[in-house]
Amino acid sequence: MIAIDGPAGSGKSTVARAVAARLGLPYLDTGAMYRSVAWAALRDGVDVTDGAALADVARRIDIALTPHLTVDGVDVTAAIREPRVNTAVSAVAANPEVRAEMVKRQRAWATANAGNGVVEGRDIGTVVFPDADVKVFLTASEPVRAARRKEEADIARRDRLDSTRVASPLVKADDAVEVDTTATGVDAVVDRVLALVAR
Repeated sequence: MIAIDGPAGSGKSTVARAVAARLGLPYLDTGAMYRSVAWAALRDGVDVTDGAALADVARRIDIALTPHLTVDGVDVTAAIREPRVNTAVSAVAANPEVRAEMVKRQRAWATANAGNGVVEGRDIGTVVFPDADVKVFLTASEPVRAARRKEEADIARRDRLDSTRVASPLVKADDAVEVDTTATGVDAVVDRVLALVAR
């Protein structure tokens, strides 16, 4: 089990997908799961600040992650990246009941894959899989992350919300290896992670 954490725009998804491909392991984007809940809440007209209603959405929707991301049978691979979802997802991710439901599903995914996989998010090494074999925490400067996401104001807001939320805040696990991707290419970062796996 390889846990890759870090803030928005640090390169988690790109690196995690590449590592999974190189090792032939399944890959899980946990951020996409929270985005799926946000998308479903917006679809259903649920206020994302209504904790109980949002938790109900998280518990009742069907999220399928392969080959495309679907919610209740609808392909939302592109829709979960829309600006309205970007705006809503931090409130969704801060909801303790939503997090509990998603963590349960993430651990079930790992069990279904015999405990093997590359999982990326913001609390993988600290909360979801604290006993992961390899833990990596990716970082990058705020300007670089904003340029990657083309949403500078949102990056600062996401950082603040993700790192200060009560439920599973974004923090580096004590035993995670920090890798700064500001000026490092994807291949070099992937090689660094693979070196940790090979240790």
